[in-house]
Amino acid sequence: MRLIAALLGVLMTAMVVQAAPLRLARGVGLHEWLNWSPVNDDRTYRRPPYRTVEQWLSAERPLSDWPKGDPFVRIRALGFDFVRLTVDPGPLLGDEASRKEALDVLSRAVRQVTGGGLAVVFNLHAVSQVPAYGMEVVDGGADSEGMKRYRAMVKTVAAMLADIGTDKVAFEPYNEPAYYPCDTGGTEDWQRIMAGTVADIRSVSADLTIIATGACGGSITGLTDLDPSFDDANVLYSFHMYDPHEFTHQRAEDPEGFFSGLPWPARGNSAERVRQRLSARMQTAGLSRLKQIVSLAKADERIDTYFRENWDDAMLKARIGEAVDWAKRHALPPSRLFMGEFGVIRMTADGRSGAYDTDRLHYLRLVRETVEENGIAWSIWEYSNPYGMTVIEPKGPAIPDKELMQALGLAPQ
Repeated sequence: MRLIAALLGVLMTAMVVQAAPLRLARGVGLHEWLNWSPVNDDRTYRRPPYRTVEQWLSAERPLSDWPKGDPFVRIRALGFDFVRLTVDPGPLLGDEASRKEALDVLSRAVRQVTGGGLAVVFNLHAVSQVPAYGMEVVDGGADSEGMKRYRAMVKTVAAMLADIGTDKVAFEPYNEPAYYPCDTGGTEDWQRIMAGTVADIRSVSADLTIIATGACGGSITGLTDLDPSFDDANVLYSFHMYDPHEFTHQRAEDPEGFFSGLPWPARGNSAERVRQRLSARMQTAGLSRLKQIVSLAKADERIDTYFRENWDDAMLKARIGEAVDWAKRHALPPSRLFMGEFGVIRMTADGRSGAYDTDRLHYLRLVRETVEENGIAWSIWEYSNPYGMTVIEPKGPAIPDKELMQALGLAPQ
């Protein structure tokens, strides 16, 4: 009997050891490859869906700007151990033939990434280029026909990922759902959707790591409004960190406008100094006096809001601490949290948008160090794009931003 008990104990220990999420630490978002599946003039998806690696790499710069060799091996060499691979779910929501074709393409793509030594967080990342298959489906309500189709599709994706290997991939079925308000006055639709989706995936695979998210754009507020009653040992909980948004997303809605140069931290700096620097940059750019006045008027409220909130390092740590406290309240180790996105727009050469490097790097280093102190995996937004939040320099030879790499705790190459 003692021998049997001992063997059962060993078996139970082994089961507990196996019942753990995919190990993730430092990742980077890949958004420009599979998240904008090419469309025809009539807004239908082209077939086969999605872009090739070569089409992705050459979309914003000549292919000759990239070093030769496997791009995923290069990402691994930078010090990242996983990519958060964002995928347009649209081609997966069509008829059965279209869905099978899309799954085949995506299976090959994921295997290509894992072949480079990287784990993959596979994120269905709805966009609205084809409204019938975009954010409108995800945000349509728990009982909508669109959500029922979406959840059925999620099960087919889960089966594809489980076949690749639960030691290589995790599944994040939603991105930044827009269910508001994020409090007890809400409809609780999102709670039902997330709990139901976890059950859907578990009907396919018990071992696939699921990354669950809260509502309210996937923010910390949305996470702390979530009830993890659907929890199991292979679930991670996502939040995105773009607080304060006025600082991380400094850009004007008007292409000819200016909004840039908010300092980090706000405390100890001045709104008047920001306005003076904006005026100087607009004069250098040759804007007329009238356009300068209009641009400053549009920026005034955002500048005032930023300085009124008076953000500093302690407030930023406290904001991340809200996610940590939520996990502890629910008896979850903070290491079960997942910071799926964070970033800051860098200052453009003409000064129209972005933060100064000193401020940007200070913020990013602080966020990264704070989550790492709590054992939380992170993914920086994103690997390569021309829009300001990018690991790879936006123009010229495709080399990493060395100062950003240092802020991320990764040795520049």
